[in-house]
Amino acid sequence: MTDRPDAAGATPDDDAPDRSRPWVDPDGGPPIPIEEYRKRSRRSFLTFGVLGVGAYLGFRHLQNRPEDGSIPDFTRRALQLNENVWERLQRSSADSRTFSVDAREDIRVNGRIGLRDDLDQERWTVRVIGVDGHDLEALDIADIQALGGVDAVWRHKCIEGWSNIVHWTGTRFSTFAERYAADQPEWDHVSLRTPDEEYYVGLDRYTMLHDQTLLAWGLNGEPLTPDHGAPLRLATSLKYGIKQLKRIGTIEFTNERPDDYWVERGYDFHAGF
Repeated sequence: MTDRPDAAGATPDDDAPDRSRPWVDPDGGPPIPIEEYRKRSRRSFLTFGVLGVGAYLGFRHLQNRPEDGSIPDFTRRALQLNENVWERLQRSSADSRTFSVDAREDIRVNGRIGLRDDLDQERWTVRVIGVDGHDLEALDIADIQALGGVDAVWRHKCIEGWSNIVHWTGTRFSTFAERYAADQPEWDHVSLRTPDEEYYVGLDRYTMLHDQTLLAWGLNGEPLTPDHGAPLRLATSLKYGIKQLKRIGTIEFTNERPDDYWVERGYDFHAGF
């Protein structure tokens, strides 16, 4: 028994593709025999299947690696490699672009870690610690300002992606180090901590002695406000904002890489450009 023709004289199977005929490329390529086409299709399916399983197993392997600073050790090594590359590219003469004071903008308030408690600025001092772990000085804001101040305007960059052109006033850290750490043994890093030690960062010697690294007490022509780190904060054009610690309570010179708040949470130590 045959299918009943429709009004046009065709049966329902007339529109079905003829699988015995070669596949024809609509762009004009040479015909491919149907068996070859099926073979290629199976090969493609198996290839993508293997790649998918391999990607999944590789991802699971990385997830199960031992952690180093809250991320898999493999990722930490990649960050360290990136840092090594940038350290080799550092030049003492390399300065970030600066701007005129007229270009300055209001800077966003971002981050309250280490600033949540009220601070009596009249009684505030910064504790300076030497390489051997002993206290060198306890300085108030007048002591810092007595070292002399400079004005600088550069772009402050946040790791979240936003930036503002900011006018800073402060003492170069290199001037501070020359005055208070001149008799110290060679040091490689500086540790900065807030008075409550809730926030802490480590920075390398190159960054700290760069001319565009300041112990800042002024922002856009006015004294720092508590939200921006009064009475004293770090300002540098070489690092993202996560390194520019507000409300400095301790400055320690050290030969060991210091603890760093965001490194412990998966970020890289370099955090710069």
